[in-house]
Amino acid sequence: MAKDQKKNKLGKEKKEKKRFFKDFKAELKKVTWPTPKQLATKTAVVIVIVLIISLIVFGLDFVFDKGYEFIINQASKSMSAENTTENTVENTTENESEVVTEENIDAESDNTTNETTEETAENSVAE
Repeated sequence: MAKDQKKNKLGKEKKEKKRFFKDFKAELKKVTWPTPKQLATKTAVVIVIVLIISLIVFGLDFVFDKGYEFIINQASKSMSAENTTENTVENTTENESEVVTEENIDAESDNTTNETTEETAENSVAE
């Protein structure tokens, strides 16, 4: 009995496979296939649409990139202007202290020169 059941199962599977392929073939006959002219036209339409969308995306990317560069340049200019202002203030302060320092050095050298002249004069008188 087990052998008969196996044969029945195998027979049913074969019939189901045959039926599947017959149905599959019948459905493919119902499909309306495009003519070569329709296929070429629809393919061209798809290619044109893809190119148009690509150009739009490229254009937007270009515009956003230039906008980003503009914003970065403006920010760096304002930062460099702030740094220049700060450096100018620092340099002015440093220059003022250097001027004071140079004046002090000039005054000290004058004092040293005066002292040396006085010492020379005293030595001349002593001799």
